[in-house]
Amino acid sequence: MKIAILTSGILPVPSVQGGAVETLVDHYLEYNDQHQLHDITVFSVYHPAVLKHPALRSEVNHYQFIDTSSVLAKVQKHIHGLTHRETYYHYSIDFFLRKALKSIDKSEFDCIILENRPGYALQLQAVTKANLVYHLHNDFLNDTTRDGQALYQMATKIITVSDYITSRVRTCSVDDQKCVTVYNGIDLNPFSATSSITREKLGYDKEDFVLAFSGRLIPEKGILELVEALTLLKDEPRIRLLVMGSSFYDTASSGDPFLLELKTRAKEMGDRIRFTGYVKHEAIPDYLRLADVAVIPSIWEEPFGLTVAEGMAAGLPIITTHRGGIPEMVTDRNAIVIPTDGDFTGHLANAIRSLYHDQEGRRKMGEVSKQLSGNYSKELYAKHFLDAIAVTIQR
Repeated sequence: MKIAILTSGILPVPSVQGGAVETLVDHYLEYNDQHQLHDITVFSVYHPAVLKHPALRSEVNHYQFIDTSSVLAKVQKHIHGLTHRETYYHYSIDFFLRKALKSIDKSEFDCIILENRPGYALQLQAVTKANLVYHLHNDFLNDTTRDGQALYQMATKIITVSDYITSRVRTCSVDDQKCVTVYNGIDLNPFSATSSITREKLGYDKEDFVLAFSGRLIPEKGILELVEALTLLKDEPRIRLLVMGSSFYDTASSGDPFLLELKTRAKEMGDRIRFTGYVKHEAIPDYLRLADVAVIPSIWEEPFGLTVAEGMAAGLPIITTHRGGIPEMVTDRNAIVIPTDGDFTGHLANAIRSLYHDQEGRRKMGEVSKQLSGNYSKELYAKHFLDAIAVTIQR
């Protein structure tokens, strides 16, 4: 089968600059290369680092890079923005799309995958008769979406990352037959390796009870409420919080009100709250293996919790919230799932305290987490994703 992939138009694939969506694209491209399933062409923004990436040696995956960052490209984008004021996305993304359309118009693809950009379909329909498959990582297609009904009709298949996102798409059609849920996957191998970081290096000893938070330091992730929950546990001095995320102090110095408030609240707990600053994705398993519990206190409708999957892969009990697709990933055998109501911080504190005083319960929950994490391997994700594409075209 001949397939095209239209990426986000922001970060490159291969994912040399990171990006959750871009990494997930890498996973199924790697699987396609290993199993030689389809002839795939990826349309991606250019970055110098991609030229040395081993993925470009594939015989079945091909990459067409579009320059959007050189001086000339920036001038062209500026002109494009002045002459194309009515765009579905930002004019910079529209610039990327129109460059890609010129190549798509000259090719015959069986299927075109739109990575988290259903709005691309509005322009694609004029240049191709290929089956359009939306891969939705966020709540970007529902009954309130601009041109939502038209976009829904244009899709041959809609692959979502959770049943929650599927339910949102189905507000466009109560008789939906297009949606299929394919859960995301992560590389499980690093979570089985020996950690290169010790508790002692981070200032912890074996008696400390370490909570791990990993994610962006923004209000939606619930990090402020987690810090406040720790202040309710002042009578438990062994409970400590390890925060892995973007550089806390450097960012706070810029004057961001939320980060300044977070810094102020954290100072009340002294060294019981430790911020690692930015941690490279490949180093996250090393930190998680040092923890006793992973806490994912999201207060927004999380489409799919990659940090939940990572905590499970590290064999940790999970404390998380009943938001978005998160409850689909865990069970009451490995997680405490709490509501984000008016006593959210109290619920967090109670969940933390209960696990702190239940060592045997933590052990059992961790074992279940490790077992369930197999459902979220990158190999299983890639297989299910490409199977869903193949079924679409066969029909």
